[in-house]
Amino acid sequence: MKIAVVRETAPGETRVAASPETVKKLTALGAQLAVEAGAGEAASISDADFEQAGATVATCAKVLDGADAILCINGPDAASLKGAKAGALLIGALDPLRRRKAVDAYGSAGLDALAMEWMPRITRAQSMDILSSQSNLAGYKAVVDAASAYGRAFPMMMTAAGTISAARVFVMGVGVAGLQAIATARRLGAQVSATDVRSATREQIQSLGAKPIFVENVAGIEGEGSGGYATEMSEDYQKAQAELVSSHIAKQDIVITTALIPGRPAPRLISDAQLATMRAGSVVVDLAADAGGNVEGCVPGENVVKHGVTIIGASNLARSLAADSSALFARNLFNFLSAFWDKDQGKLVLPDDDEIVKAIRLTQGGRVVNERLTSVS
Repeated sequence: MKIAVVRETAPGETRVAASPETVKKLTALGAQLAVEAGAGEAASISDADFEQAGATVATCAKVLDGADAILCINGPDAASLKGAKAGALLIGALDPLRRRKAVDAYGSAGLDALAMEWMPRITRAQSMDILSSQSNLAGYKAVVDAASAYGRAFPMMMTAAGTISAARVFVMGVGVAGLQAIATARRLGAQVSATDVRSATREQIQSLGAKPIFVENVAGIEGEGSGGYATEMSEDYQKAQAELVSSHIAKQDIVITTALIPGRPAPRLISDAQLATMRAGSVVVDLAADAGGNVEGCVPGENVVKHGVTIIGASNLARSLAADSSALFARNLFNFLSAFWDKDQGKLVLPDDDEIVKAIRLTQGGRVVNERLTSVS
């Protein structure tokens, strides 16, 4: 089975969908790896590194020629995959809801597209979950970027000239990114608090040494939301949460927002009026910027100053840690491929009735087959 790894063409993309480590592992399974020249350059992986691991390095056309599977970070335009054979698997983060036309084009081209970001939140799929691996790094980088923009120290410092108080960090949304943000801010010595609509996260917040900030008089979500994600809350809860945030946010130096609802615009958590209550020099990092933003006035990929507060519109922060994010993404892909690898046949076998396959398969046999897409088409 030939597996192709293409060079990313999306603006600002630095990652690559394979690493020398995963090339070696896939080759050991019996696969033939072909990597497009320069694919790992921005992630500090040279063509020679891939060749030493057992891959062949060639032009895009040669890499795609005869490939049974194509690995990518972002879903490329179907036109750039010209030459790929019908029935080839396209595996990566394909953003199906926002790039529906691209998905249709994959089907028309005869490609079987698999969206790794739709991996179900089940135990056996944890090691394949690209959202978790990339969010972990994003949560870490959000705190590092906030510390850089803040202009003051994070930990409390006692000096002969006097004491510097610890920075106060508030994390809104305690998923994978939020938990890593809490842990990173704590390691830097900040005084950390956090909130979420899911009641189960209270213990997680406390376990990391942070203070949980929760709406007490209106019920949130008991346990987890659908698929482990939060869901949209009632108007009563949203009103109570806004009041709680307003009273708490004015006292914070750093706020990091991470709230996302799959398939929906990001919920608005911080209004312009709430920003105005923060002291000058404070920093807000919006990790949901690409989905519309949690913060009013946020601009994806830009730093905006409003009321003296810097709003960082964090756009895919994992890209700024290209070597590590590529390594983790590549391992997620390998874990998926190896889980469905048939040693006797020497290739990938994807059962139609498998829970994972059904969740991530977008196109098959020249048409769109995923229920999440066909139900809205």
